[in-house]
Amino acid sequence: MPSLTIKLALPLIMFASASTLADSLKLSSTDITHGKVMSQSQEFQGFGCNGKNFSPQLSWSGAPKGTEAFAVFAYDPDAPTGSGWWHWQVINIPKDVTTLATGAGEPSKNVLPAGSFQMNNDFGQRGFGGACPPEGHGMHRYQFTVYALSKKIELPENASGALTGYMVKAHSLGASTIEALYKRD
Repeated sequence: MPSLTIKLALPLIMFASASTLADSLKLSSTDITHGKVMSQSQEFQGFGCNGKNFSPQLSWSGAPKGTEAFAVFAYDPDAPTGSGWWHWQVINIPKDVTTLATGAGEPSKNVLPAGSFQMNNDFGQRGFGGACPPEGHGMHRYQFTVYALSKKIELPENASGALTGYMVKAHSLGASTIEALYKRD
């Protein structure tokens, strides 16, 4: 009977160990704060919004063992679409990179690390598309997440946000999120 107990407990111990490793990844920012309203610097410019459209500065630490690349997503689950809104998806950030500067999501600046690739956002543009909730729609949550990946992701250039999310999550060793807020009255 003890061997059965050990056989049943071993997967739980291994899961707990993997969870502990995944929990070591930490995301921070000098531009946004978890649970706080973002500045107009992170608001989109277009669709009736007049912000600066700067992606926030992001830094991370504590990558799990086996990390081969990172991905960064910005997602609004409160967008009135039925499927949320992808504001930013960057994949294949090299494993030795642990920070993205303010505005790194602007493709014309060409400041993302070599090998990184920005997917089209739900505004139909490559790169970062800032917050732009409908006026009077109330507070929206903007989830900025870094993923530690077990390998670089291969995707077609025009992959959908859903396919990109699927592939990143399928190869994620851990993730950390800052959930910032924004609304337009």
